[in-house]
Amino acid sequence: MNLASIDLNLLVALEALLEFRNVTHAGHHVGRSQPGMSRALATLRSIFNDELLVRASTGYVLTPRGQRLAKTLPVAMNSIRNMMTEGNLPTMEWGPKTVVAMPDHQTLVLLPPLLQRAPHLEIAPHSLFSGLLEGLEQGGFDLAVGKISSAPPGYLRRSLYTDQLVYLLRHDHPALVEGWTIESLKALRHAGTNSDLPIREGRIYDELPFVELPDRNPTRFSHVLTAAMVAATSDLALAVPRRAAARISEMLPLTAVDPPMEHKPYELMLIWHERCHSDPRHQWLRSEFAAAAVAAAS
Repeated sequence: MNLASIDLNLLVALEALLEFRNVTHAGHHVGRSQPGMSRALATLRSIFNDELLVRASTGYVLTPRGQRLAKTLPVAMNSIRNMMTEGNLPTMEWGPKTVVAMPDHQTLVLLPPLLQRAPHLEIAPHSLFSGLLEGLEQGGFDLAVGKISSAPPGYLRRSLYTDQLVYLLRHDHPALVEGWTIESLKALRHAGTNSDLPIREGRIYDELPFVELPDRNPTRFSHVLTAAMVAATSDLALAVPRRAAARISEMLPLTAVDPPMEHKPYELMLIWHERCHSDPRHQWLRSEFAAAAVAAAS
C-alpha cells in the first residue's frame, strides 16, 4: 500500500469510529459532519477491504479486522502525537546513555551534583581528544566540557563557571616550608595530564598551563587522581582548578595553594553542535549541566 496515495487524516476518523462505534458521535469528536464521517467510513472500508463497523441490534459492532485495529491504532496514534508534541512535554528525560567528553578532574566537580539532580542519567565520560569536534557533529558525543579558543561555525557554547588555577602540593612539601615564591615554583617538577595537550585552532581542550616555567616536559598521567596520588608522595606540583583541588584534597594529603603569580581566570564551557541545539531533550540535558555547575560552585 502506497501511503502517499492515502489521506492520513482518515486515521483520525478511524480512531474515533473504533472508539465511539457511532458515526454521529465520532464526527462530533473530530469536528466532522455526520455525512462527512459517513464518507470517511466508506473510504476506510475500501482501503482496508473490510466493513470495520456493522450495524447490530444495539448499534454498531466491530468486525474482527476492526477489533484488531482498535488494539493497534491507538498505540500508533499516540506515538505520532508524542512525536509531534515532545517539545511541549512537561518533563524531559534523556535516553539510556549520554556521552560527554570532559576531563576527569571535572567529573569530580560536576558529576556528583548532576547525578543528584538526575539520578536516572547514565553518564559515559570520555577524555578530550583531537577528533572531538567531529564526534559532536556526527553524534558520537552529546556534549563536551572544556574550553575552545574559537568555536567553528556550527558549534555553540555556554559558560558553566569561572575558576582559578591552584597548585596541589603534599602537606610537608619543602616549597611550603621554605617559602612559596615564583622561584620555588619554577624549581619544581610538574605533573600533567593527557588533557593538557598542545592547543590547535578549533580544538576543544582543557589547558592547565605552567606559565613560563622551565619544566616544559611535565610528568604526564592519564588521570588526574593518579597524578594527585603521586604528588601526595613526591615533590611533584599539580595545577588544577580550585573546585577540583578542593575535591582532591579531601581525599589525599595535599595542600592547595594559590600560584605566586597571576593566572588568567579558568573558564569552563559547555560545548555542543547546532544539530542538537533545538532538541528539547538536549536542552533539558544542558540545563541540568548548568544547574550542576551552579551547585558545584556553591
